[in-house]
Amino acid sequence: MSRDRTEHGGPGGRQLPARLDPRAGRPSRPRAPESPADAGHRTPRDPAPAGGAGRRGGRAAVVVRAVVAVLSVLLLAGSGWGWYLGRVAEATVNRTNAIPSAGNSDAGDAPEAMNLLLVGNDSRAALTPEQLAELTAGADSGINTDTMILVHVPADGSRASFVSFPRDSYVEIPGYGMDKLNAAYAYGYSEVDDSAPEADKQAAGAQLLVQTISQLTGLQIDHYAEVDLLGFFDLTSVVGGVTVNLCEAVDDSDFSGAVFPAGEQTISGAEALAFVRQRHGLPRGDLDRIVRQQVFIGGVLRKMLSEDVLLDLGTQRELVQAASESLTIDRDLVLLDLAQQMQSVTPGDIDFQTVPVVGDDRDEQDRAILRLADEDTLHEFFAELSAEPDAPAAPAPETPATAAPSEVSVQVYNGSGTPGLAADASTELEAAGFVVTSTGNADSSDYAQTVIRHAAGDEALAAALAAQVPGADVEVSEDADSGTVQLVLGSDFNGVGRPTTPPAPAGQATAEAPRTAADTSCIN
Repeated sequence: MSRDRTEHGGPGGRQLPARLDPRAGRPSRPRAPESPADAGHRTPRDPAPAGGAGRRGGRAAVVVRAVVAVLSVLLLAGSGWGWYLGRVAEATVNRTNAIPSAGNSDAGDAPEAMNLLLVGNDSRAALTPEQLAELTAGADSGINTDTMILVHVPADGSRASFVSFPRDSYVEIPGYGMDKLNAAYAYGYSEVDDSAPEADKQAAGAQLLVQTISQLTGLQIDHYAEVDLLGFFDLTSVVGGVTVNLCEAVDDSDFSGAVFPAGEQTISGAEALAFVRQRHGLPRGDLDRIVRQQVFIGGVLRKMLSEDVLLDLGTQRELVQAASESLTIDRDLVLLDLAQQMQSVTPGDIDFQTVPVVGDDRDEQDRAILRLADEDTLHEFFAELSAEPDAPAAPAPETPATAAPSEVSVQVYNGSGTPGLAADASTELEAAGFVVTSTGNADSSDYAQTVIRHAAGDEALAAALAAQVPGADVEVSEDADSGTVQLVLGSDFNGVGRPTTPPAPAGQATAEAPRTAADTSCIN
């Protein structure tokens, strides 16, 4: 797939045709007849006639249900029934050439581990007006991948990590420059000539999205899975609903159709779709919607591993068949192998995170975008995510020897801008047993961070003081007299014996603590 171009997307660059723009619609195409011999090796389906079973388009938590439902093979993977379910899935799942031959980073030190990109394609072209109204799905938004989740499974299958990418993440799309992440699929799709088969266009879209995610994360993307909207609707009904927990009641009847009371409740079908689609009225908009998706996925996984499903063979078969019919995967993914690799995973071993973000911004076209952390930070985040569980931990640094407080002479300087803080700190230090030899103002009243300075060879003296001011920066200084330690108070100083609280630097990326599939605490 060639992308040898001089024009780029994004501000001032090449624009997509209106029918391919992520915010524009595109007409549905008739589905080609299929022979029974092709059942196990299909290319992605073209949109089916309205009301048909083969529908593309998808969103949100749908993504995992496909995998999750196929994961109902999980605990039965080694049995004859598990083998049979795997055959059912393989016979009905759709295939696409999603993994590119170039632009996909190396696997690193753990080639046996797996990175799977889950995508929800948001086309509604195949839905009838009645279905759109029932699902409160709005108008068709074209080739629009609003849900993108990277799933990492280590080689030993001991856990699974899901990392969500906000659709408005402003990223480098190979060959097109900076743009929103959810435009990558559409750009790839548009590269292929209009006269080419629809399957080729869809494969090109998937490949460019894989390349974009690989470049962003520094990871090799091994497999690809894409899910559709109606599959999500049907599958939540098959499992008998999923329990979610809202901190506050919501009413988004004008947009997603989400109207829910506060507290725990079981949702399925159209209600489940509204739950994972809502972003209006949520404190953090799309970021809270991502949490909704993650929580719903966790609920589906819990349901899949419950006795209600594990002991009901009919439900298992229905789930696997429904999921595989709504799922498009790359040519090399073997669903039964995936199930076997993960058969020891429990809800507590499955965690959900969102890629580290800096914050909201506007691009040169005045569009709302989301700035992500810099490349080094992102690559470090994903390297840590994909580190093998059995990798030896780095040796802990040796703890420096410390002196008794009575042996430490301290000069206290106030650089915080708060009057009298040096005197207060001096009193507290003396009460802790230190010897304060002088106090005064620092060379500036604009120190954001508290600093402990010492002469070379006085590490033990500095360590004793640092133990009483956790978080202070410790450094060797030529200005410090041998045998005396300087304490320069910054605006982060909270008192002797209490940790400092430095302000977050401007533009610092934030990453939320992982949430496991076993977590049932309330969300927005």
